[in-house]
Amino acid sequence: MASAEPFRVLLRMQVKRGCEEQFEKTWLDVGDAVTSHPACLGQWLSRSRDEDSVYYIISDWADEPRFREFETSERHRRHREQLHPYRSGGSMATMTVVAHLPGSATATTHREWEAAR
Repeated sequence: MASAEPFRVLLRMQVKRGCEEQFEKTWLDVGDAVTSHPACLGQWLSRSRDEDSVYYIISDWADEPRFREFETSERHRRHREQLHPYRSGGSMATMTVVAHLPGSATATTHREWEAAR
C-alpha cells in the first residue's frame, strides 16, 4: 500500500565551472529517464543564487520503496552516467512530505492580493 505522503529526494549537485549550460541541457535531454518512471511524481532543477555552479534537484515519488527500486536500476545508472561528466561533487537528502500549503500566485502584486481579499 502506497503512503499518502510523497517521498522527496533533494540532490545538491556541484557542477564543474564552465559546464553549467551543458549540464542544464543534458539534464533536460535525459530527464524522462526519471520522470517516465511510474512512481515519479515530478522533478525540478534549480540553480543556486548563492553558490556558483551549484544546482538542486528535487524529485517527488509515490513512496520510498519504489524510489529505492529506481535508484538501484540500470535505468538510473545510465541516467547518472550522462550527467557525471559535469559533476564535481554533491549530496543527497531524503524526506517525507508531511504537509503542503498551496500558494495564491494568482495576484501579480501585493496590492492586488490585498484588494482581492
